[in-house]
Amino acid sequence: MPIQDIDDRMPDLDDWEVLLALHHHAREWDGLVTTDSNMLWLPRELWVLMRTRLSLVVTEDAGHDPIRATGLLFVHLSSACLRTTPMRPQLWRLKAADRQPIDPMTQVASVADHRNVSVGDVMADGEIAHSTFLADPLA
Repeated sequence: MPIQDIDDRMPDLDDWEVLLALHHHAREWDGLVTTDSNMLWLPRELWVLMRTRLSLVVTEDAGHDPIRATGLLFVHLSSACLRTTPMRPQLWRLKAADRQPIDPMTQVASVADHRNVSVGDVMADGEIAHSTFLADPLA
């Protein structure tokens, strides 16, 4: 839930104050999810996190891109939920490595290695007839 939906004054608070406000709120909160990785380097925020016993989930490397942050959260959410312990402060630093494309031939070589056959055998196994290749499957 966006913090402004909890209380419309929350966006104006410092990060440590947001944690403290969640701690004192009438509704019980488990913690905070944020894209603000600067919180990890602020002593007051860390002190309040430990004292309030909330969980802090930081989607690192997401910048302020809500789609990337949401994707990171979805990837790690079930694991974090299973490992979160109420009344014990926890810090989750969610990261996603920026991947580079690989040459498909590298994957073919991995398949060959896995099957204990040659690259040529894998390519021959996957080959289709030239006439099939030229035909549009949707035509």
